[in-house]
Amino acid sequence: MKGVNLLESFGEFKEFKNIDRETVTNILADVFRNMILKRWGAEDGFDIIINAERGDLEIWRTREIVPDGELEDEVAQIEVSMARKSVPDLEVGEELIEEIRIEDFGRRNVLAMRQNLTSRIIEMEKDHIYQKYRERVGEIISGEVYQVWKKEILVLDDENNELILPKEQQIPADFYKKGDTLRAVVSKVEMRGNTPQIILSRTAPEFLEKLFEQEVPEVFDGLITIKNIVREPGERAKVAVESYDDRIDPVGACVGMKGSRIHGIVRELRNENIDVIQYTTNEQLLISRALAPAKVSSITLDKENKKADVFLKPDQVSLAIGKGGHNIRLAGRLCGFEIDVYRETEADLDDVDLEEFADEIDSWIIDELKSVGCDTARAVLDLSKEELVRRTDLEEETIDEVLQILRSEFE
Repeated sequence: MKGVNLLESFGEFKEFKNIDRETVTNILADVFRNMILKRWGAEDGFDIIINAERGDLEIWRTREIVPDGELEDEVAQIEVSMARKSVPDLEVGEELIEEIRIEDFGRRNVLAMRQNLTSRIIEMEKDHIYQKYRERVGEIISGEVYQVWKKEILVLDDENNELILPKEQQIPADFYKKGDTLRAVVSKVEMRGNTPQIILSRTAPEFLEKLFEQEVPEVFDGLITIKNIVREPGERAKVAVESYDDRIDPVGACVGMKGSRIHGIVRELRNENIDVIQYTTNEQLLISRALAPAKVSSITLDKENKKADVFLKPDQVSLAIGKGGHNIRLAGRLCGFEIDVYRETEADLDDVDLEEFADEIDSWIIDELKSVGCDTARAVLDLSKEELVRRTDLEEETIDEVLQILRSEFE
């Protein structure tokens, strides 16, 4: 088509938008069919030929030649006298084949066509981006920082698609400038108006999980499973891991020799402290591990209300709570319990093992008390005489004697 090379004019656009030439060709043919239908009321008898390699487009119109005065269909037929103005030796019954020039559609229609084509391609590109990133939710991507604003950062991926990292999804210590490379996880993809919005996150637990998959081959291969992750972004994180192979230490594998594996993750997260904990179905043991580095003395669980009372020595309480309360909050979220910590009283610290009374209390009595969970003097004194009678096979007189001996120890 003289003076018009529409495919070539959209070639650069195509390169940026990741839409193949064949797709553009099909859209272009569809747009011209709509123009033909609008201009002549029918598309029968019109052939659209597009050479995708050279970027050429031709439209040919075929009409049947009929005698003068017998024209029934102005679109599909032409009178012989009119036909001979184009080709003098044509006869009735033959066909007149003519090329339709772009000018035949009129300047206004051509401009409308170009606008229609552009909008169709842009719409298809938006759908392509939406579908592509919807399948990548939860994956880590790298991009280049293009613009830094107060409430968000605009990131471009390797195909120049625009991604958004909101301020609330950034680690507090994050600082980026234009041109920096940024890694984040695709948090969600949504349509705002008619435009796909790809939201990134560096604070989501999934980001930390994917970093472990990249740094720890055993996690990537499925030999170690991450059971749960909780984070206070930029401050502290706790990761519960489990190995189905007894030969693999899940905590050691995640940390690496001298911390070699976890150091890269810590640097990516702006020195976020990461506690890797071996997962267990024993809830008391899991809570005890989650409160590390504090050493727990005892735990009382209320499973129905999901509450845990944790008792520690006075010097361990601050370790259990952690700076800003991060440690105890994360431990509670990791285990699914509301955790309250208590200092052990001086009485608890001065407790005496029942074996210390072996010279005053018969060994079979001590064994009987231990069988019901009373290993120390305080544990026995905390129970009433009636409760001890009910739990043990000891007689009341024997229990009275034991209680008198134990009380005298603390007087």
